[in-house]
Amino acid sequence: MTTVLLNRRTLLIAAGSVAATGLSGLFVPTHAQGLPPTRSMRGGSNNYRRGAQIVDRIGGGGFWMTGTVRRASDGAALAGQRIQIWAHTTEGQERDPQSHGATLTDSNGVFRLEMPQIVPTFGQPHGHLAYDSGDFKTVFLRPVMSSAKDTSLEAHFVLQPV
Repeated sequence: MTTVLLNRRTLLIAAGSVAATGLSGLFVPTHAQGLPPTRSMRGGSNNYRRGAQIVDRIGGGGFWMTGTVRRASDGAALAGQRIQIWAHTTEGQERDPQSHGATLTDSNGVFRLEMPQIVPTFGQPHGHLAYDSGDFKTVFLRPVMSSAKDTSLEAHFVLQPV
């Protein structure tokens, strides 16, 4: 049989251990760890066109490029941010002007732009997206689709102020 010795010293040590190892968050507000910024992807800036026009849709549509834009550190949604999108599609190649367009994020930091079906280039079906408006550091993304039959692609930006 184990004998537990309870005295004032043991209780103070136990209480101090509990406070130091985790329950302190219940009594003291914890601070946000911060959301790290998105890093530009290799190959993301290929065929980029500065100042691509804001459009309602690229080409005939049928494929959806969607995502979100948030601020690094606190993760706040960023409204009104310009995202440029381009890809090799059934209607044109990445370098063609008609394969480029831009859209703005809504009040929840969400963007959505319809475009023609993306087709594989160099063996991979992929899109290109860029944030380059100037309030935050420029980020280029090149997400790859899991299948050339997918009809949507999602990309998320976490932006760091300049």
